[in-house]
Amino acid sequence: MSADTYRLYTDGACSGNPGRGGWGAILVDPSGKRSEFSSAYAHTTNNRMELLAVIEGLVHTSANSHVVVTTDSQYVVNAFVKGWLTAWQRKGWRTAQKKPVANRDLWERLVALCDSRQVSFTWIEGHAGHPENERCDTLAVEAYSRGPWKEDKPPSGIEQLF
Repeated sequence: MSADTYRLYTDGACSGNPGRGGWGAILVDPSGKRSEFSSAYAHTTNNRMELLAVIEGLVHTSANSHVVVTTDSQYVVNAFVKGWLTAWQRKGWRTAQKKPVANRDLWERLVALCDSRQVSFTWIEGHAGHPENERCDTLAVEAYSRGPWKEDKPPSGIEQLF
């Protein structure tokens, strides 16, 4: 890992799916400074919280920077590593089953952030003792437990599938 690399750890959580949700992120900047972020939503899904954790963490990084994202979300990692995103975009944001891609609004935000950075994704097993992953889970659960809760509403014209 180079000296100008950010390390981003993320997790999302929901109480019910859909239900109240939260996300947590830890960002370690190239100097080693550690920052924690979290937020809560009144009605959302676990996958949306996983995506928002990465999005909100990346917002705090510099354009053109290198970012290593570590997450327990196979949904997020596989979209990049297995080429799901490329296929969805090529098919007009449709799945292999020709259905609209769930969470398109968040995927589009994430793609835009990744396009202006060098982002790599690492999957880790959740709830397996990884200190940053455990802390991100705690941040997410604390967020949805205490609020304040935001409304999770995609822009008009974008289908959101709970």
